[in-house]
Amino acid sequence: MSDNNATLTVAGDTKDYAILNGTVGPQVIDVRKLYANTGMFTYDPGFTSTASCDSGLTYIDGDAGVLLHRGYPIDQLAEQSSFMEVSYLLLNGELPSKAELEDFTRTITRHTMVHEQLTAFYRGFRRDAHPMAVMCGVVGALSAFYHDSTDINDPEQRRIASHRLIAKMPTIAAMAYKYTVGQPFVYPRNDLSYTANFLNMTFSVPAEEYVIDPVIVDAMDKIFTLHADHEQNASTSTVRLAGSSGANPFACIAAGIACLWGPAHGGANEAALNMLREIGTVDRIPEYIARAKNKDDPFRLMGFGHRVYKNYDPRATVMQKTAKDVLAKLGVNDPIFDVAKELEQIALHDPYFIEKKLYPNVDFYSGVILSAIGFPTEMFTVLFALARTVGWVAQWNEMISDPAQKIGRPRQLYTGPAKRDYVPVDKR
Repeated sequence: MSDNNATLTVAGDTKDYAILNGTVGPQVIDVRKLYANTGMFTYDPGFTSTASCDSGLTYIDGDAGVLLHRGYPIDQLAEQSSFMEVSYLLLNGELPSKAELEDFTRTITRHTMVHEQLTAFYRGFRRDAHPMAVMCGVVGALSAFYHDSTDINDPEQRRIASHRLIAKMPTIAAMAYKYTVGQPFVYPRNDLSYTANFLNMTFSVPAEEYVIDPVIVDAMDKIFTLHADHEQNASTSTVRLAGSSGANPFACIAAGIACLWGPAHGGANEAALNMLREIGTVDRIPEYIARAKNKDDPFRLMGFGHRVYKNYDPRATVMQKTAKDVLAKLGVNDPIFDVAKELEQIALHDPYFIEKKLYPNVDFYSGVILSAIGFPTEMFTVLFALARTVGWVAQWNEMISDPAQKIGRPRQLYTGPAKRDYVPVDKR
């Protein structure tokens, strides 16, 4: 809290509004009494200058290229921690002890199976349905199967629902993939880690043994960690808004998945990979750079720049190294990765990119990695949803636990017709 106030004068009437301080980051002006004092709203399309909540989970400094989870830098977490440990951190506020991590991992592991009737639910979808369409439907349907964890006013039920969502999302995602390719579902295995279990459920088949490569497991675990939470983005805000109405947690996460499906949000890594494939080889890069600089050309370089980051995306550094490790391990000599590396160097040194702050973001490399591992592009956003579930759940829990929480109700600037009288149809 701050002793400073912001003063606003409207029609000769002056009112003071408190200026609030966070731990770090910009101060905010508390305008909650603005309408009561002035009869006016603020106007902020896209909420680019509006803090919709206070949160202790994730902090981003876009200008400095900083991303912290509960105060810990994302590069330290990605390189030294694990997705299970980061999940515990986001949910509980502190890194776990060894015993706490083992207990948490055991709990998640024992929740990975889904109700057997859900297999019949999958068969209601067309085989060529997009996996994200399947995810929206199946996750939303979980509330029909797990009635014992939908009371949001019961802390224990909220805890169980949170664990169930984090645990079952890999199973649901793997089943979505298996269904689209016509392969049998693979049950989870309690002897495998969270990430290894997901890879096994996705790529193993009954006819032969699937060899779980530790390099691939490590790469996927890093991808999950890097996507675990990202402050008040569109899908997280959607989860919070849905949750503010008192909706059950499964419905709220399904709402987040639906929002994430948009190409301007979760589909960015797929778009970046498609762009690299379109360029094809390093010798064609100058042509596409020229097109990107041409305002009259609709072509845009995907995977560069970010709504928040005006510096290098801190997650991209980890992704670049991970991409090298994966391609080396798999023996992939992919010209697409050569294109990606050359484009990155151009972006870091070309005055046009520097001036516009178009630095590579996490999507730039993650698509290359996922493609090399064997995921079709339709699954990229599904994997994003799998990882982001822990952030959504943590944000939802934080919101529900806030005594000041109230239902979200954005205002508007009405620009339609003024009041007018109805005219019967035979007189129009």
